[in-house]
Amino acid sequence: MSDVVQSTTGRIDTSRLEAFSDGVIAIIITIMVLEIHRPEEPTLDAVRPLIPTLLAYLLSFVFVGNYWNNHHHLFKAAKAIDGRVMWANLHLLFWLSLIPVATGWVGDLHDHAWPAALYGVLGLICGIAYSILLRSIIQANPHTRIRAVVGTDRKGIISLALYSLGALLAFVDPWIGYGAYALVSVIWFIPDRRLSQLLGQPEQA
Repeated sequence: MSDVVQSTTGRIDTSRLEAFSDGVIAIIITIMVLEIHRPEEPTLDAVRPLIPTLLAYLLSFVFVGNYWNNHHHLFKAAKAIDGRVMWANLHLLFWLSLIPVATGWVGDLHDHAWPAALYGVLGLICGIAYSILLRSIIQANPHTRIRAVVGTDRKGIISLALYSLGALLAFVDPWIGYGAYALVSVIWFIPDRRLSQLLGQPEQA
């Protein structure tokens, strides 16, 4: 059985896991931007071929940024972590680390169904991984209000549905899929206010 991670002062400490996660996410974003090649000519015509790549980067930047933002709020609300949480966190980071590959594929072949569909499948898997992480944190914090605050995780369920729908509709028109993925980013753009409110409230035994 995994032990709860504590600091030397006896208080629960999640800072090491958060710092590691922040570093991995920063590297993911760096890899994505390095995939964008500068225009070959000093003209606007030379920029136009890069527009799909820039749009794919923007979509993925907001996608990863939303995970970073909500991950931060989730761990600040948590009072304890254990081995399950740490492995669930690594599981999420693994799938997020594949985003640069999917982004590059979409940027190069944005009008094709398979890149658009598999981008949605990866988004779906990342959403499932985040849900697993959320449930692991709830299990590690049985005496806090996180479970009550999160409730049925309606935003998470809606996101999974949109990624699934977008991946399927990408075979009708890839841009419909991209629209569904962008809608998920809009939904998560503002972190869960319930967790933000929980940070400023005393816990009940």
